Amino acid sequence: MKRFIKHAASLTLFALAMQALPASAARLGVTMATFDNNFLTILRNNMQKAASGKPGVSLQLEDAQNDVGRQISQVQNFIAQKVDAIIVSSVDTSTTPKLTRLAQAAGIPLVYVNRMPSDKTLPAKVAFVGSDDAVSGTIQMKEVCRLLNGKGNVAIVMGDLATQEARLRTRFEEEVVSKAPCNGIKVVEKQSAKWSRTEGRDLVMNWLTAGLKFDAIIANNDEMALGAIQALKSANKLGNTVVAGIDATQDALGAMKAGEMKVTVFQDAAAQGKGAVEAALKLAAGEKVPAMIWVPYELVTPANYKGYLSRN
Repeated sequence: MKRFIKHAASLTLFALAMQALPASAARLGVTMATFDNNFLTILRNNMQKAASGKPGVSLQLEDAQNDVGRQISQVQNFIAQKVDAIIVSSVDTSTTPKLTRLAQAAGIPLVYVNRMPSDKTLPAKVAFVGSDDAVSGTIQMKEVCRLLNGKGNVAIVMGDLATQEARLRTRFEEEVVSKAPCNGIKVVEKQSAKWSRTEGRDLVMNWLTAGLKFDAIIANNDEMALGAIQALKSANKLGNTVVAGIDATQDALGAMKAGEMKVTVFQDAAAQGKGAVEAALKLAAGEKVPAMIWVPYELVTPANYKGYLSRN
C-alpha cells in the first residue's frame, strides 16, 4: 500500500511538472554552413529572434565552418541528444540525402533552410524553407540586360559550386542571355569566388590584370559583388561597369546608395528564418507542412532600394 501511495504521488508530481511546461516547449538543433557569412548571419539572427518570441523554445546553434564532415557530426549529435527537430543550412547540398536519411531513421523532423537540398523528393517530416534561385538569377540578369540595352560583355562571379543556389543562379543568368532581347550579351568569363567578398575582389582583380574586357559583373551574391566593386574602384573601372548582386544586404544597399551597385535581388532572411523555425515546430508537434515553402525574391534598384533598408 505504501508503495502504491508513493508511486501515485510520483505520478502526480510528474503530471504537475508537465503542466508547468509550456505547450510549445521544444528544443531545435540548428547547424549553419558557416557563421562567417553576411547573409547567413542575418538568417541566423532571425531564427533566434523567431525562437525567442515563443515561450519554451530553445535553439542549439552550431557552426559547421564550411566542413561537410563537421556538419554531418553535428546532425548526428543532435540526434543523440534527441532534439525535437533539426534545422540545416547545408555546407554542400549534395550531402543532404544522407542528412535526410539520418533524421528519418531517428524519427526526428528536419527542415532545410536557404540552401535547397538535392534530394529528388522530400519524405514526410522533412521540408525546405527558402527562395527559388532560378527566379533570382533570372530577374537579376534581366535588369542587367535592360541597363546594357541588350548587348555587351559580362563576367559571372559564381558562389560555391557545391551549393545548388550557385549552380541555379548561374544557369538561369545564362539562360536569359541566350534569348532575345538579351542575346546580344556575351558571357566572357565565369569562375567561383565561394560567396566571399575577399575572393570576389581577388578574382576580379585577376581578370582586370589579365586584360579581360567586360561591361558588367554579375555576382551570385552581394558579398562577391562588393568584392568586385573594391577591385574595380582600385583600377578606376567602376564608373564604366554595371555591378549586380543578390541578397540586398545592408552593405549592398549602402553601395547602391553610393552609386556603386546597380542591381541586387532581395532575399528575405527574416521570412526564411521565421519560416524555418515555425515549420520545425509544427513538424515536431505532429502537424503537416508543405514540402517546399517558398519565400519570393524581389528586384532592388536605385529607384526602390530605400524601401529595403529596414527589411533584413
